Order: sequence, then structure tokens, then C-alpha cells
Amino acid sequence: MDEIDVAGLRIAYERAGEGPPLLLLHAGVSDSRVWRRQLDELSDEFTVVAWDAPGCGRSSDPPETFRMPDYADCLAAFVDALGLGRTHVLGLSFGGGLALELYRRHPTVPMTLVLASAYAGWAGSLPAEVVEQRLQQWLREADLPPTRLVPGWIPSLLTEAAPAGLIDEVVAIMSDVRPAGYRAMAYALAEADLRDVLPHIDVPTLLLYGDADQRSPLNVAEDLQAKIPTSRLVVMPGVGHWSNMEAPETFNTEVRNFLRSNQS
Repeated sequence: MDEIDVAGLRIAYERAGEGPPLLLLHAGVSDSRVWRRQLDELSDEFTVVAWDAPGCGRSSDPPETFRMPDYADCLAAFVDALGLGRTHVLGLSFGGGLALELYRRHPTVPMTLVLASAYAGWAGSLPAEVVEQRLQQWLREADLPPTRLVPGWIPSLLTEAAPAGLIDEVVAIMSDVRPAGYRAMAYALAEADLRDVLPHIDVPTLLLYGDADQRSPLNVAEDLQAKIPTSRLVVMPGVGHWSNMEAPETFNTEVRNFLRSNQS
């Protein structure tokens, strides 16, 4: 992995390929390793960059006060430091909310948006009682050892049809979670309400969801589609929350076709 200093934080990232830039933003409780299949398969046509968000992977831990606007400002500075210019932005779950916050605060950065299993922040997509329940759960879990934390997550991220090898890969990635990053992302998601930006998005937007997603169900996707005027929704059958890992061929084909049709 490469590393770069961004506003006093060490940001680690993977970079592969040549072509129009494609920025990959991972979900919570993970890091850039969730994008292995996209780095491998889309780098034949794009410059694919997958960061470790602050508090994740090999990047520095953020301050305790870090929230979604801080992640977005850090991301914009990261894009600038790498000289990517306008870039396609693909965000998964937490990364989808981050992509929306990036658009709100730095609208000239995204060339297109791909929002996979995404929310308009928890506060923008889920009932208040669900937001509070999720936040308290994350805070309780933040300091648990991986052997107690990770197994409970798997059924909400992958379907029962997920092969054992994929489950082992997800467990290995999630087992490296750090308490500081876990808590910061929990608060960022819980406090984020990005509904106000949705009607103002004027770049092509692909909404990519699995119909078996338990964490970001289809009603969330349909709400985003109704509010983002430039959006198109694609539903993948039999796929769970981490759709990029569970159905990489379908996922990559949809992303590739969308990006090809929206090159500037």
C-alpha cells in the first residue's frame, strides 16, 4: 500500500491501473481490502484508488470529534493531494454516505456517483429509534475483541448462500477494526442526515443494491431514487449488504457499464 499525509493524518491507499479515476470508499468496520475484486478487475480501464478511511486499515486514527463533514474534507484533500481531479466516486454503505457528503461540501470533485448499499446517513434514511439502537450497539461493541465482535455481523452483511471462503475473508478484514475508528464512524453515521443534498445532485448517479440487504433495505434505495433526479436504481437478486464482495461479477459489470456511459 501507499501512504500520504493529509492534514496531519496518515492515509493509506491502494492504487491500480490507468485511465479515468475511480475512487472507492469502503463501508464501516472494514478497510480498502473489501475492494480487492474491483481493484483487480476494473483497473484494466480505470485508475482505481481505494483509501483506508481515518481510523481504518493502515490509516491514522481520527480525533474523537471526527464526523461525516470531517471525513469528506479529508477525502477532498486526499483527492487533491493525489492529483486525481474530477473522479468517479463509488461508496459502499458508510462510503455511500461519505460520497454524498463529499458532493455536498465539494461538488466539483465527483464526476459521477455510485451509491452501493448506501444511506443518506442513518438519520436521513432510518427511523430515529433504529438510529439510536444501531448507535448504542456500535458503542457497546467498540472495545470488544474481534472473536466476540465479528461473528454477529456476518448474517447482516452476507446472505446464507455466501461461500465459506468469502466469510473467512470478511472475518479477517473486520477483525482488524480499531475502537477509535469504530466509534467515529458510528457517530458519523448516526448524526448524518443528507436528505437536503439529494434533490440538488446533478451528476449521473447509480444506485446499486442487493434485494437481500438487511442493513440497507430496498425502501432506502427507493427513497434515494425518488429524491435524486439523476439516479438510476439497479437491484441485484439474492445479494446482501456487501454486494461488491458477494456478487463481484454482477457488481463490476454494472459499475463498468455505468462509468463507460458517463465519461466526460
